[in-house]
Parts: sequence; structure tokens; C-alpha cells
Amino acid sequence: MNILDEILANKKKEVEERKALFPVKLLEQSTYFEGESVSLAKYIRREDKVGIIAEIKRRSPSKGFINPHVSVEQVSIGYMQAGASGISVLTDTKYFGGKNEDLTTARSFNFCPILRKDFIIDEYQILEAKSIGADVILLIAAALDQASIRRLSAFAHSLGLEVLLEVHNREELQKSIGPNIDLLGVNNRDLTTFHTDIAVSKSLAEEIPQEYVKVSESGINDPKVVLDLMKHGFEGFLMGEHFMLHGRPGIRCREFIAQVQALKSTAKI
Repeated sequence: MNILDEILANKKKEVEERKALFPVKLLEQSTYFEGESVSLAKYIRREDKVGIIAEIKRRSPSKGFINPHVSVEQVSIGYMQAGASGISVLTDTKYFGGKNEDLTTARSFNFCPILRKDFIIDEYQILEAKSIGADVILLIAAALDQASIRRLSAFAHSLGLEVLLEVHNREELQKSIGPNIDLLGVNNRDLTTFHTDIAVSKSLAEEIPQEYVKVSESGINDPKVVLDLMKHGFEGFLMGEHFMLHGRPGIRCREFIAQVQALKSTAKI
């Protein structure tokens, strides 16, 4: 069993437990449930942005603790003030040290789009995402079959949520393309070996249909890499560790975005 299989097995148990503790009717009573979502796709394409989706990440299975004592309030505000196109919040507890309350905290202090980063396998988690203030959900192609991707993405759209679909290779991309997907993310990290290679994004770039906002994920730590990926048609860039390893992630994010803007201006992209 690789780490993804282990996480999914644990997630199935976790979802069943949460269904018993927090019934759907309770989720629907949330103040966020009837609210209108903010479009990450539109924020990424704003002329005053460079497409950075800044992540709040305490730990990971491959790196261990990254920033275990992070203040979600301070970091999320710092990211928004830095000019991030969106904020990604990890809500998985066992493997990433996050929790649903992290996303709700970020929501209460920010108006930019917020992505719920988790391993979604059930409609219940999408209802949960809406109830805690998320605007976008992540669906991971490696964790779902084609029918599940279509069912879950359609359900997310019915609640007004956008969908970021994550793929790791050509096979996953080909099985995943379909309706109700807003953003197509290429994860440069192999979930079985944790090896990261930006070439993965470049190799799939031309195969992603134009109607999707292209997002490159993982292993991005240099403004020049972002510029290079832009030349391959990528508009969004999901980054976490590069910022979270810094004592003040918001400042690191601001500096990074300024560097990308300077390079972009010079290159006239």
C-alpha cells in the first residue's frame, strides 16, 4: 500500500465518522452555506495578479513538520495582502496537520477565493466544504475513477463551488477531462515516490483543453520557473512549502510575486 492508498483508506473511515457527528442538516445551517462563492478562475486571470495560489500547510507525509505553529489568521491575511490569486487550505488532520476550522478562520478574515485542499471521495465532503466557507474544491484523479469525478464535480457545481481537478500523468488527464471542471491542475510530485519534476507540467500543457485554467502544482520555488510555465500556457501556480518554510510566509509570498511581476513585465508575457 502506497501513501495515497493509506490516506484514502483512512479518509473513508473519517468521512463516515464525521457524517455521524455532523449531519447534513447541521452543515446546511452554516452562515456560509447560502453565500455566493468567489471565482478562483477569474481571480487567476485578473490583470493585477500573477496566478499564485498560496497554501497554508503545517506538515506533509514526505517532509514532516513544515510550520506546525502557523497562525492561519496572520498567514492568510498576509497572502491576500501580498497579492495572491487565492488561498489553499489543507484540512486533512492526520497526514497534513490541518483542520476544517483553519479554512473557516481564513474565510472570516479574507475575501479572496479559498480552495479546500483535501482528499475528496464523497458528496458529504463537498457539502462540508461549502459549510466551512470554501469557494473551490480539489478532486484528485489518482484517487477517483471517471464516474466519480463526473459525479462529484457536478455536485460541487450544483452548490456553486468551482472544481480544481488534479492529474499527475497523461492517463489521468485523458480519463478526467469532462464537464464541470473549472481548473486543471498538474501535480509535479509523484504521490508514490514524492519525486518532483516541473517537466511533468510542461509535458502535459498542450494536451489540456483551452477551456480549463491551467494550474501547475508542487516544486515551484523560483520566479523564473513561473515565467517558464507561463510560456507553456499555465496561469495558476499552487505553492506552499516555499512560503511556509519562511518565518513570515506572507512576506515571502509578497517578495515572490513582486519578482514574478518584474520578470513578466520584462518578458512582456
